[in-house]
Amino acid sequence: MARSTYLITGGAGFLGINLCRFLLPRGVALRSLDIAPFDYPERGAIEAILGDIRDATTVDRVSTDVDTIVHCAAALPLSSRHEIFSTNVEGTRILLQSAVDHRASRFINISSTAVYGIPKHHPIDENDRLHGVGPYGESKIKAEELCGEFRAKGLCVPQLRPKSFIGPERLGVFELLYDWAYEGRNFPLLGSGNNRYQLLDVEDLCRAIYLCATAAPDQANDTFNVGATDFGTMRENVQTVLDRAGHGKKAVSLPAGPAICALRLLEFLRLSPLYEWIYETAARDSVVSTKRIETRLGFVPRYSNREALIRNYDWYVAHREEVRRRSGRSHRVAWRKGALQLAKLLF
Repeated sequence: MARSTYLITGGAGFLGINLCRFLLPRGVALRSLDIAPFDYPERGAIEAILGDIRDATTVDRVSTDVDTIVHCAAALPLSSRHEIFSTNVEGTRILLQSAVDHRASRFINISSTAVYGIPKHHPIDENDRLHGVGPYGESKIKAEELCGEFRAKGLCVPQLRPKSFIGPERLGVFELLYDWAYEGRNFPLLGSGNNRYQLLDVEDLCRAIYLCATAAPDQANDTFNVGATDFGTMRENVQTVLDRAGHGKKAVSLPAGPAICALRLLEFLRLSPLYEWIYETAARDSVVSTKRIETRLGFVPRYSNREALIRNYDWYVAHREEVRRRSGRSHRVAWRKGALQLAKLLF
């Protein structure tokens, strides 16, 4: 029997490389499509193609003889509105059409809990109102709508809405915390920090993707929240990393209102990488219900928030010198800190 072939969009990104590493031992053929080079030791074990999901000709070529498409590629919130919509909406449409044209068995869309906006109750379930904050959240909702249209036409389209996921190779906003912890600084919290804040280990997300790829179509063809089931408060999350760093530093509460106003101004002036959805949710409960994926697909996460954060921080420490040489707008690099680089001197 021929091996199943998976096409992973964004295969050179944080989720993409972790998914490749998860799938390789499971005997499937892997093909990656990304605008970034696939510069990992696993390069010889997969078919890595440099290209843009917005290029229909390229997508048509790489979709040939593919059984399952896992759509991880996305323009993140720090990108321009045009780039976000052209990638997250038009790119998704091109991929969905190619999946139909080449008779792929299923299309797994990696969405985001950003589609829920800033909810007033928790836990959030999959039937709750969608309200995107900013271009990124709006684009993810529109991408989900496209997936729904193709599902109605007969394509099996599992959709995952993961909580913020971390693990080896993850930087982005989490690098701010890791950097301050490593240097032996306290770390500021918006508000008391007693709000429950659920995260997700990237390996558990990969496990959820694999369940969506291998479960019976009538079980997988749905939308699922994914998150850790063992999690604590924002204060506990931050303190876990500070304790791991071993300098005896603490999470320090700041008045949420004034701090958010300051961050909103810094964002407007383009002096901070933190955007609205991050600072508006950081002081609130942020929890999704995972009952549907647990009961429908048998999903059981392996890692708690604490374990996921420690895994990610240890990777950061081991690769810190390499990390400090790169910056940009993806989850795989440190974000340019702007005024926050000076703010850390106060802690």
